[in-house]
Amino acid sequence: MSDVEIGVIGGSGLYAMEQVEVLEERRVETPFGDPSDAFVIGELEGRKVAFLPRHGRGHRILPSEINFRANVWAMKSLGVERLLSVSAVGSMKLDYAPGHAVVPDQFFDRTRHRADTFFGDGLVAHVSLADPICPHLAAALAAATEGAGGTVHRGGVYLCMEGPQFSTRGESEIYRGWGVDVIGMTNLQEARLAREAEICYATLAMVTDYDCWHETEEAVNVEAVLGVLRANAVLGQEAVRRAVAGLPAERKGGDGSCGCADALRFALLTDRAAVPAATLERLRPIVGRYFGGDDANGGGASDGNVWEPA
Repeated sequence: MSDVEIGVIGGSGLYAMEQVEVLEERRVETPFGDPSDAFVIGELEGRKVAFLPRHGRGHRILPSEINFRANVWAMKSLGVERLLSVSAVGSMKLDYAPGHAVVPDQFFDRTRHRADTFFGDGLVAHVSLADPICPHLAAALAAATEGAGGTVHRGGVYLCMEGPQFSTRGESEIYRGWGVDVIGMTNLQEARLAREAEICYATLAMVTDYDCWHETEEAVNVEAVLGVLRANAVLGQEAVRRAVAGLPAERKGGDGSCGCADALRFALLTDRAAVPAATLERLRPIVGRYFGGDDANGGGASDGNVWEPA
């Protein structure tokens, strides 16, 4: 493990963090394949951070092609405990205008083709996603964005669609009828995997457009989005800088205030002795603290499916 504690994933328009004092670029090999790009490891406001462009530098990777498992596994292997995400979204509400930011606290899944769990192959886990966003990290991110001069909407539902095409008008109207707040193509899988990896996760969803439901606005297209993306990237960087500067040295957890740090304690169902050695080795950065040795034969599961760190 390194002493990197905070991870940042940049979305469309945010491919680098200018404020980061770069120490190194590191390519991380994972059992799930290659992450989106090399990690930029450096210092931001005196904190060691790891930055990753979600779509790769040059925006080379479709939403459906992002290797979410490799990205989050690599963050965990670097020592990351708190993960800040910045992404571009469409607004499904009139009051959430282009240039505004939303810090959602819920997700709705409309994806179809994506791997979004670390588990399987002999190890079963069912983490709770009732509240998929870390409330402390979300509050810090929202406050930082307000401090940077942004208009922020706290809470709301992020609908994650498959893409890469934008919505049809019929879909957009139906989604609005469901009461969702923003629509994007990337953040749900990150939230799910971060919870499985016991990483605190929050996202700053930067509004670029009104999708295609707004009667007096042009339907979303790349040309219209690009200009807003550039302005959003400036605000997003400053918000992340302020959030990192304001985060306490220790994340809240273990006292009932934040369940992210112990998300697997009640989620792992497989008897320790039954977990294949290869599966354990692949997931060691994530589940290793629940096993007593270097192999899977650390004893049976705890009573009541409570897996205490061994």
